[in-house]
Amino acid sequence: MNDLFDYIEEPKMHTQAPPLSVTELSDHLRALVEETFYSVAITGEISNFHPASSGHCYFKIKDSKNAINAIIWRGVAQRLAFKPEEGMQVIARGKITTYGARSEYQIIINSLEPAGLGALMQILEERKKKLEAEGLFDASRKKEIPYLPNKIGIITSPTGAVIQDMLHRIEDRCPRDIILCGTPVQGEGAKEKLVKAIQTLNNLAKNKQPDVIIIARGGGSLEDLWAFNEEIVVRAIANSNIPIISGVGHEPDTTLCDYVADKRAPTPSAAAEMAVPVKSDIIYNLNNTQNRMLASINNQLVNYKERIRLLSKSIPSPQSKLTQSMLRLSDYQERLNQAMRHKLAMAKQQLKNQQNLLTSYSPDAPLKRGYIYASNENGKMLKSANKLTKGTKINLHFQDGKKQAEVL
Repeated sequence: MNDLFDYIEEPKMHTQAPPLSVTELSDHLRALVEETFYSVAITGEISNFHPASSGHCYFKIKDSKNAINAIIWRGVAQRLAFKPEEGMQVIARGKITTYGARSEYQIIINSLEPAGLGALMQILEERKKKLEAEGLFDASRKKEIPYLPNKIGIITSPTGAVIQDMLHRIEDRCPRDIILCGTPVQGEGAKEKLVKAIQTLNNLAKNKQPDVIIIARGGGSLEDLWAFNEEIVVRAIANSNIPIISGVGHEPDTTLCDYVADKRAPTPSAAAEMAVPVKSDIIYNLNNTQNRMLASINNQLVNYKERIRLLSKSIPSPQSKLTQSMLRLSDYQERLNQAMRHKLAMAKQQLKNQQNLLTSYSPDAPLKRGYIYASNENGKMLKSANKLTKGTKINLHFQDGKKQAEVL
């Protein structure tokens, strides 16, 4: 095939080359353009942004004078760290090609990024002002975090160090039931899946719902954390009926989720610590309450005895009045004794209730009811059969002692 330049007629000269079809000319032009501009980088403003149902994105990149058509194929769009938006200043990298059906040229983008951190910061600031004006960040709408939740919902990536560290923190402080909603925390589709996870936990039956939700991920750049600045995620947190703790990033990372959440933690680990108290503190507080109750009862008994002593001194000396006074005193004393017995019975019952509560926290209580539990050779309680392999030595704890066993 002849080179395209062979078909270009020079002034005052005639060529013997046969004429080209429109398609042949279009193919020549595309080859020439793609060879010449196989790798370019341009900067400009996104205009007429149109994400198709196929996953491809079609739009224009323009400056003050000109515009060029742009395409991002689905595979590239899914890997973008942020969502392109109308009016956003970007840097696009790719190759220039032509579209012969409309005699247009366009850029096929293989990399897209905001034109500097300032572009994302501007979008973030404008979005923050908008949501703040709607009252989504008001302290008056924030819900209380329960002191001792029975179930905790965690929304984060199901793999990596973040979830493992959070589970260890909760286990060490005060073991609770965990409902894990594993979701991607960045990239294409992350925001939709974060919203779905929040709604899923809220839509569970009342007896299966968590008492508090933690939404978390590790630290990263502004682009990495962008899913937690998306408006639909912020609104999903605001609409949650269950209190939410935000543990996104590490100090000084701040996302819009931090502003709308009912409580903000500086790290995912700190969020786990906020969700549960320390078990030893609970036991200490119960013991302290019991001691205060006993001290109060003793003080009342001392006061009653002092009143009896004072009444005894006020008895007149004449025998008749003494007798009458003694009768009245006996009556007072009987009623006082009844009151004291009633008060003491109530105090004993309260003390018994507190003792029962303390007993329920003892790990040996279930053993008295016929249960046993297993631990490894280091004494750590075993909670999952999946981690045991054949030949593993374990200890079985009974009410009256422990025996060693081997997994067959």
